[in-house]
Amino acid sequence: MFRGLYTAASGMLSQQSRIEMLTNNIANANTPGYKADQASLRAFPELFMQRLEQPTVPTAKPLSRRNRTPIGTLHTGVYMQELRPNFAQGDLRETGNRTDLALVDGTLPTDPYALFFTVQNADGAVRYTRNGHFTLDADGFLTTDEGFYVLDENGDRIQLGSDDFTVLADGTIMQNDEIVARLGVAFAADKHALVKEGNGLFRSENGELPQANGQAYQIRQGFLERSNVDLSRTMTDMLSAYRAFEANQKILQAYDKSMDKAVNEIGRLK
Repeated sequence: MFRGLYTAASGMLSQQSRIEMLTNNIANANTPGYKADQASLRAFPELFMQRLEQPTVPTAKPLSRRNRTPIGTLHTGVYMQELRPNFAQGDLRETGNRTDLALVDGTLPTDPYALFFTVQNADGAVRYTRNGHFTLDADGFLTTDEGFYVLDENGDRIQLGSDDFTVLADGTIMQNDEIVARLGVAFAADKHALVKEGNGLFRSENGELPQANGQAYQIRQGFLERSNVDLSRTMTDMLSAYRAFEANQKILQAYDKSMDKAVNEIGRLK
C-alpha cells in the first residue's frame, strides 16, 4: 500500500513542476525573443524485487543457506527528467525603433544549431540572447534593457552616440556613411548545451561560442522577434497537467482512507 502512496506522490510532484514551467511560459508570452521551455517526464527505473530467505539445514551442526525467491517488478513513479528550451524561430513584430533588432535564422546545417546576439553581463562575462530589444545608454553604448553591453564580432562594446544609424542585413552598423562595427552573432553547434540564466540570457557550458561566419542569417532593423510560446497549446497542456495532478491526489486520498480503516476499524478489538 505504501508503494502506491509513493507512486501517487511522485506523479503529483512531477505535474506540479510541469505546471510551474507552463506558468512561466505564459508569463513570458510577450517577452521578445523568449524561448519556451519544454519538459519530458520519465518513469523511475523499474525495480526487480526478490525475497531473501535463509533456511536452516537440519544437520549435526545447523547450517544456513541463502535463497532468493523472485517477487516481480515494481514501478516507483515518474519524475521530470529535464527542461529544454524550444529554439524555434518566433514571429517578427515591426516596431519602427532603430535600436530594435531581430535575428532571423537562415538555413542552418542541422537542428542542434542556433544563432544568438552576443552581450556582456554585469560581471563582464559573455552571454547570448535572442532578445533584440536594445537601447542606448548615457554614454552611447548599445545595451540591453538590463544594461548589458551588446558586443561586436570582435567582442568589443558598440558605441554609437546617437540612434541615427543603420544596420545592414549582415549585421554591419553604418553611421554617417561609415562602418562603425558589425554585430556579434554567435553560432551554437549544440544548442542543448546552453543553459538559461534568466532575463533572456543563455550561458554556454562549452566555453565561448564562435562567431557565425559563413552561416545564413539576416538582421532586421526596426523589428523584434516575438516569443515562440504557443498560448493555446500551453493552456491545453496546463489543463491536462491540472487534471493529472487531481487524479493522483484522489488516489492519494483513497490510500489514506484505506489506511485509516486498517488502523481504526480492522485492528479494533471487540
